[in-house]
Amino acid sequence: MKAIEAINLGKRFRLRHSGLPTLKDRFIDTVKRRRGSEDFWALRNINFAVETGETVGVIGPNGSGKSTLLSIIASTMAPTTGRVITRGRLASLLELGAGFHPDLTGRENIFLNGAIMGIPRKMIEERFESIVDFSGLGHFIETPIKFYSSGMVVRLGFSIAIEVDPDILLVDEVLAVGDQDFQKKSSRRIQWMKETGKTLLVVSHDMGTIKRFCDRVIHLQKGEICEEGVPAGVVDNYIQSAVKLPPGLGKIAGWGTMEAVIRKVEFPGAAGNETPTFTTGRDLVVEIEYLASKRIENPVFGYAIHTPDFQLCVGSNTQIDGCRVDRIEGEGVIKLSLPALPLLGGHYLLSLSIHSQDHNTNYHRQDYTYPFDVFSPAGREGIVNTPSRWEFLPDGG
Repeated sequence: MKAIEAINLGKRFRLRHSGLPTLKDRFIDTVKRRRGSEDFWALRNINFAVETGETVGVIGPNGSGKSTLLSIIASTMAPTTGRVITRGRLASLLELGAGFHPDLTGRENIFLNGAIMGIPRKMIEERFESIVDFSGLGHFIETPIKFYSSGMVVRLGFSIAIEVDPDILLVDEVLAVGDQDFQKKSSRRIQWMKETGKTLLVVSHDMGTIKRFCDRVIHLQKGEICEEGVPAGVVDNYIQSAVKLPPGLGKIAGWGTMEAVIRKVEFPGAAGNETPTFTTGRDLVVEIEYLASKRIENPVFGYAIHTPDFQLCVGSNTQIDGCRVDRIEGEGVIKLSLPALPLLGGHYLLSLSIHSQDHNTNYHRQDYTYPFDVFSPAGREGIVNTPSRWEFLPDGG
């Protein structure tokens, strides 16, 4: 049975070139046959179906219509053309906490949010303790949420959405909310929902997650579906076209607010001409030149290394590693060092990012953008160089 059906779906926005037009503006526009606004189609001719129990990923560059699509399916936005049919109780992890009232306590907002979602009060009462426990808010649940941090708000919104036992779950980049422990707990819960036959529609820029997690992928480009199919093929094609591997060092690619960008990346000490090459057991050093167009307080620089099939090898950031960056503004350089590189021989992809401490704002992300090779003189197999020691005990010890 189909849990979600999108039929000839389209969404048009009217973009005005200036503020509210005066009578004079309208008269001049009429005389000169000039339009004071234009139509922008965020989505056009969208047709697809998601089977019950299926997990489908939606990928594409910023502005391709991903979030608009999820908002229409969640009924928080009306389509201009076509329609969406959903079968079963639906919960969305989109704008978490958007329906909360700041003057009400966390407890009161749980019941308010449940009512907005159409959940019977009795069910909310039965699941109340589980919601609070998952959110980790403790006694703060009796505090008005206007005193909550942004992280506390999204944790509460996330906990309500996943504890009401939905048949369909819409997920939009929320696996990065909260601290590391909450992210891991959230990922485990969503994985459990997938394994128990829930229907999931997931939007993410993390291609590794999309490949591992989804049964099928839809690639949106300029508001239209340009490809649909198994994750491996669709993701690989998207990366080749959108991320353009290898893009050439020094090219500004990727996505984010661009208030701070990674301008140039160098690998001092690396061998090789086109592709930097490092040796297992020796230091890997990356110099990252950035430009911040405004003053940004407490930014976080991060990295991740994947294999060509998007298996995560290692990843961390300045926040995890205890390197505090108080602020950035204008040009600067930050250096990343991996002493005694533990990776064995092979081809790898380096991702870099600049984001806020709460992970809610991505200033610049470059996913799988910088390829490099590792030469390993050791004969070990696998990814990680782990020294081995053998001891022969002929008499059984």
